[in-house]
Amino acid sequence: MPESRLPVRMLHDRVLVSADEASERRSSAGIVIPATAAVGRRLVWATVMALGQHVRQVQLDDRVLFDPEDKAEVELQGKAYTLLRERDLHAVAAPRVEDGHTGLYL
Repeated sequence: MPESRLPVRMLHDRVLVSADEASERRSSAGIVIPATAAVGRRLVWATVMALGQHVRQVQLDDRVLFDPEDKAEVELQGKAYTLLRERDLHAVAAPRVEDGHTGLYL
């Protein structure tokens, strides 16, 4: 089985994502903010790894924004993934968008 294929088939409107690694960030002034810094409710970017047959707005490999408090985690082939419903996604940043727009829908 190729490494890019997961041994799972998503049902209905479910989306399986791989969250971006938490790392330090920089403020607009260039100050380093460590990943462990306490912040208010913060949304998380992730990459879509698998889709159910009723998902309409996202495609594989899209980057999506979701609330980490609304998640269910699962481990497949030794890697942690997050299982969401399509309605739990807040935005999509899709490189497939044409005419120079960012592809970020809020």
